[in-house]
Amino acid sequence: MARKFTLIQSLWAKWTKKRFSFEQQKILTQKDVLVFMYQQGYLYLVLILITFIAGVNYANNLILGFCFLISAILCISFYLTFKQLHGLQIEVAYTELGQVGQPLSLELYFKQSQPQARYLWMSVDTQIHRIMFADLRYRYVIELKTNKRGAFEYPTIKLFSVYPFGLVRAWTYMYLKGQSWIAPHAQYSVTQQQYSRQAQELDLDEFRELRDFRQGDSIQAVSWKQVARGQGLYVKVFEQHDDLHSIDIDYLHMPSTDHEEKLSLMMGLVEQCEQQQYAYRLLLPHAELVKGVGEQQMLQAKRLLAQA
Repeated sequence: MARKFTLIQSLWAKWTKKRFSFEQQKILTQKDVLVFMYQQGYLYLVLILITFIAGVNYANNLILGFCFLISAILCISFYLTFKQLHGLQIEVAYTELGQVGQPLSLELYFKQSQPQARYLWMSVDTQIHRIMFADLRYRYVIELKTNKRGAFEYPTIKLFSVYPFGLVRAWTYMYLKGQSWIAPHAQYSVTQQQYSRQAQELDLDEFRELRDFRQGDSIQAVSWKQVARGQGLYVKVFEQHDDLHSIDIDYLHMPSTDHEEKLSLMMGLVEQCEQQQYAYRLLLPHAELVKGVGEQQMLQAKRLLAQA
C-alpha cells in the first residue's frame, strides 16, 4: 500500500512539474488554476446536506429555501476565488549571483489589465507570505536562504487564495527554471590575517634618492637628518613599490586540503583585496581571472568560485 502511495505521489509531482513549469513570465489561464473545497468548506457541505434532509423530511419550504441560499453562496465562492488568480500576469526577476549565508532575492511582479483587489497567499519552502494589492503593477521580493555553494535550485512556489469566505481554495504552482550561482562564504586563515597586516605595514613608498630642495617642494619631504648634520637642504624621493598592491590568489597555495575550504579561503582573500583596493589575479584548476580590482572584478571572481 505504501509503495502504491509513493508511486502516486511521484506521478503527481511529475505531472504538476510539467504542467506548471515557469520560466520568466506567465499569464494564469483556466488550465493554470486549480480549485477545490478548503477546510471549513467541508463543514459547510455538511450544513447544506443537513438542511436539505431536514427540509425534505419536514416538507418545510423555508428550510429548503435556506438550503438553496447557502448552496448558491458556495457556488459564488468558487467563482470569486477562481477570479483571484485567473488573468493574473506574473513576472520573475532572478538575482544572478549570491553568496553562502546571505539571502538571495527573488523579485516577483504581479500585473493585471484592470484594477482589482487581490488577496493572495504564497508558500515558499517553510515561509508563508501574505500579498494584498489592487494596483495594475505590484512588486514583491522574497529572500531565500543560501546554504550551499554552486548552482542554486529554486524552490517550488505555491500561490493560492481563499477569498472571500475561506470555503474554497484556488491555487497554482510555479516551478522556476531560472538559475543563480552561489559563491562560497568568505573564510579567513591566520596566514591571510598576517599577510593583511604586513601589507598595511609595508604600504609605503620605497626610498630612491636625495635631491636638492626646489621651490614648491613640500616641507614634509625634507630630509631633516641631512639638515641637522649641516649637509644642506635635501628632499627625499620615493618610488612606488607596485608589488605591494597586487596579489595572485592561487588555488594550489591555499592552506587546506578540502576543496570547499580552499574556495572559501580564496573568497576571503578576494574580499580583503577589494577592501584595500589591491589588484588581484585568481588562479583556479580550470579557470583564471586576469588581474584587476573593482565591482566587475568582484562579480567575475564570485562567479568563478561558485562554478569551480
